[in-house]
Amino acid sequence: MGSLKLLTVDTSTSTCGVALTIDGRLAAESLLDSERTLSERLLVAVDTILRDSGLLLADLDGFGVALGPGSFTGVRIGVSTVKGLALATGKPVVGFSSLAMLALNLPVCSLTVCTLFDARKKEVYAALYRCGVLPEPLHADCVIAPERFLGLIDGPTLFVGNGALRYRDLIEETLGDRAVFAPVHCHQPRAAAGAVLALELFRSGAFTPLPCLNPTYIRPSEAELTKMMRETL
Repeated sequence: MGSLKLLTVDTSTSTCGVALTIDGRLAAESLLDSERTLSERLLVAVDTILRDSGLLLADLDGFGVALGPGSFTGVRIGVSTVKGLALATGKPVVGFSSLAMLALNLPVCSLTVCTLFDARKKEVYAALYRCGVLPEPLHADCVIAPERFLGLIDGPTLFVGNGALRYRDLIEETLGDRAVFAPVHCHQPRAAAGAVLALELFRSGAFTPLPCLNPTYIRPSEAELTKMMRETL
């Protein structure tokens, strides 16, 4: 195989991210936080990156995609788009945790890293990592009330993500000087960080068969909750 070209997609939050890596080097990245239709933004970003890089979709060796947790609609669009691209090209796909991707905004960190996405309903999507070159999970991805998750933390911890920003006052009140917050530019998920995870999975051959490539929602969607309620009546 020649140079390894991967296209990595993240739509787990309002940020639409696409990254192109060639042999592990970041060749191009698009990040856009906008109220425009997500599916429209994503396809335009993919087309722009490939065109500006002088590549065709068929030139890629594979795809990476953030599976969640995160926005139900966003994750679904990202995963379904990558499935479509993989079907069109016959190229393999790897999926990875959105929270692990966020942790990679803070590699080689001496503190435990707590990644938090706002899950609404007074909950967060949360995980804890030891971040070397790659993130090592210390607490698996979960959806939980922030005060309950903070009760699991007893040492100095670095917080990152839009959930950390939303619940900063609560975090500071609960943990005091044990809580450290990432710089402002680190709270936005980066497709380029996801590409690091994708490359590791790709090189190890940990591909995901397309029928098994599904969003990681952790909790039921509103439609699923409504269905379950109807079935119990």
